[in-house]
Amino acid sequence: MKKSNLEVSEKITFKNLRRLYFFALWTIAITVILSQLLIQYNLKQQLSDSKIINISGKQRMLSQRITKEVLILNFVSDTSQKKEIAHLRSLLSLWKINQDALENGSDSLSFPKEKSERLNELYLEIKPNFDAVVETTELFLLNLEQKNNPEVNPKLVSVILKNESVFLSKMNEIVSQYDIEAHEKVTEQRKTEYWIFGFTLLVLILEFFFIFKPTNKKIEKLIAKLLSSQKKALKLAYDTEVISEIKENSVKELKSLNYAMENTLLYCRIAPDGSIIHVGEKFAKLLNYTKFSSNKTFSKILTVDEKEQRNIDRIIFEKQRSGWQGEIKILNREDQTIWLDLSMVPVMIKKDELELLIVCFNITERKKAQQEVERLNIENSTEKINQQKIISSKIVENQENEQNRIAKEIHDGIGQMLTGLKFSLESINLDDKEKSAQKIEYLKKLSLDIIKGVRTATFNLMPPELSDHGIVSSLSKLTQELSKLTGKEILFYNKTDFGQRLDSLIEINIYRLTQEAINNAIKYAESTHIIVQLSHSETLLSVIVDDNGKGFDKAAVEKKRNSESGMGLLFMKERIQYINGRSFINSIPGEGTRITFNIPISKLEN
Repeated sequence: MKKSNLEVSEKITFKNLRRLYFFALWTIAITVILSQLLIQYNLKQQLSDSKIINISGKQRMLSQRITKEVLILNFVSDTSQKKEIAHLRSLLSLWKINQDALENGSDSLSFPKEKSERLNELYLEIKPNFDAVVETTELFLLNLEQKNNPEVNPKLVSVILKNESVFLSKMNEIVSQYDIEAHEKVTEQRKTEYWIFGFTLLVLILEFFFIFKPTNKKIEKLIAKLLSSQKKALKLAYDTEVISEIKENSVKELKSLNYAMENTLLYCRIAPDGSIIHVGEKFAKLLNYTKFSSNKTFSKILTVDEKEQRNIDRIIFEKQRSGWQGEIKILNREDQTIWLDLSMVPVMIKKDELELLIVCFNITERKKAQQEVERLNIENSTEKINQQKIISSKIVENQENEQNRIAKEIHDGIGQMLTGLKFSLESINLDDKEKSAQKIEYLKKLSLDIIKGVRTATFNLMPPELSDHGIVSSLSKLTQELSKLTGKEILFYNKTDFGQRLDSLIEINIYRLTQEAINNAIKYAESTHIIVQLSHSETLLSVIVDDNGKGFDKAAVEKKRNSESGMGLLFMKERIQYINGRSFINSIPGEGTRITFNIPISKLEN
């Protein structure tokens, strides 16, 4: 009876302790939740304050950028100011949006609509200066776009500068006020967190002395009784469970390993004499191996080629103790060639009982890819050699034609004029002064024609402007001379006032490339207007040749490598690559052609 009363008393005590325990837990949980809600609310306010301070500081920067852009547009004269005006308008729009969000709040930026009295006063003070800058800047931009009343612009700039300085000063006060209010919020949050922390700590202390400690003593007694009765059962079951678990794990591992080898690897086990012990399922499918062919040796099921069979038998005989790894080519029953990366590993099963583990990887696709790459390399090499032969023959042909042309010019032009000069000199009779004077005048004119012919011939060979004055002067001279000779309008523009000298090899190649491009436009494109433009940066010189000719299909011309036009494009490509440059050809049939040459000029010569 006493025992039952004790049990009832213990049950009532445990019930009361459990209630107190749950009450304490709920108190701590509610305290933590309230603390987190308060902290998260304050953190959200701080994030909003930091974003507001950031936007406020950005407003100062934007006002300075707007003032700077206005000054640039006012004092820098430029015919094309559309881009700068558009940029200033975007800055002004962003400035207005941010200021409106700061003054009136913004849901998208999480800016509050309600502010302190001091901030409302500061925003009221800054508003006239802000509105003055906005209105004056918009009026200034309108004058620039419509080009009306330019004499008013300096006054507008003065108004902007005056109000912008006041705006900066008052915006500094606003940022400082935001910082002060944010600091006050953080201070209040810190005090609140201290109170919550103290309350939570008090609850934990009371729970420890009135709940955890008494409960712990009761639980220790019960655990001691349970442990004493449980120890014996655990000791009896432990050995059995451990052994059973080890056995199950071993079986699972063996099954997993066997499944992986059967279905993922090309493997088999063979005896040292080459007879088959076991063949994996995947390997058997590749070799079409069945149980009916189990009496065959490994080499015979691997390939039908007798030479390969002898080679495999030799490897098994010689390397059965040391192992072997290498690539072999086999021929299956369908006359398909298969490449295998084969590894032979000796495994000692029992004493003096040896097996050979064969593991293979099918590398047929890799071998086919290698062969295809080799074939393509050979084709590309042959094509390049043939192409180079064509280029060389064309170069020799062009040189021969150029020499013949020069010889003809000298023979038909300069040679005949020199012969006439010689006969005229011999026919002068000094006794007849009147006829002698006429012949001397004729000889002077003939001499000038001879000099002009010599200059024309030497200009075609190497223009003197190129060696004396550089690429700009020579290209200008080239366009002028070709315009006179052909009657077409050929113009040259030095867009960036390039005037530096380059290496002589680079200059002559640029000259020849431009000459070739102009001649192609005259000869093939039937152009009437040709424009040559030269521009440069710190590291690049660019020459662009535009014509209004009939254009061409670039892909079709490149296919005709042996044609004159196709070889011309190929010569351009070879010449531009010779000076480490790049060429770009854009042509539309019926609309014209643009050829661009880009040459690196990292090292300029003065």
